[in-house]
Amino acid sequence: MVDTFEDLGFAKLDMSRSERTGMPETVYCAGKSKEQLAGILKAFQDKNCPVLGTRCSPEQASFVEANGLDVEYDAVSKTVVLTGGKKTELNGRVAVCCGGTADIPVAEEAARTAAFFGAEVERHFDVGVAGIHRLFAKLDSIREADVVIAVAGMEGALAGVVAGLVKTPVIAVPTSVGYGASFNGLAPLLTMLNSCAEGVAVVNIDNGFGAAVLACRILRGLQKHD
Repeated sequence: MVDTFEDLGFAKLDMSRSERTGMPETVYCAGKSKEQLAGILKAFQDKNCPVLGTRCSPEQASFVEANGLDVEYDAVSKTVVLTGGKKTELNGRVAVCCGGTADIPVAEEAARTAAFFGAEVERHFDVGVAGIHRLFAKLDSIREADVVIAVAGMEGALAGVVAGLVKTPVIAVPTSVGYGASFNGLAPLLTMLNSCAEGVAVVNIDNGFGAAVLACRILRGLQKHD
């Protein structure tokens, strides 16, 4: 394997990430101009490489589409997918759960990222502990997943509750949803880090993308032992 990159001046594109890590390239769109993003995606499209873009604004997506790039944009998750190239396929299911409707953007980022990387994805939204019967109604299906991603703001109790009910790894994603004392996601982050339920891994605040990557790497590890 030869590691390569393409120098665009304003960006050095990792052209060998998929071969090196087994997962296609991802572009963090926030902070880039729409012209820079279009240039980056075009370079990957010319190489027939699938790419996922996260935190992509509607303005960026519209500019990219207007410049003839073959992309699929989702405004809820703010993800953009450059289609083409060899798709990754994983044998396994990821259940993405979130506490409330306000957590859906982060949960949907996780769901769409996991799907892009080849996992089967099941969504269970608005199943927070404030109405825990909603979670119990979906529990049989959640237990069938190979990995669970639990997304929650406020006090972030969902991940610990789920981890006490399933056999599989739980990846906790704190969100910045909540009133003042939640400190923009710090309170749920600390709750998740201090969970007394075992088997919980925690990613950064609002990091649905990172949770999905971890989930897919767990699935790849499971495949090696099949």
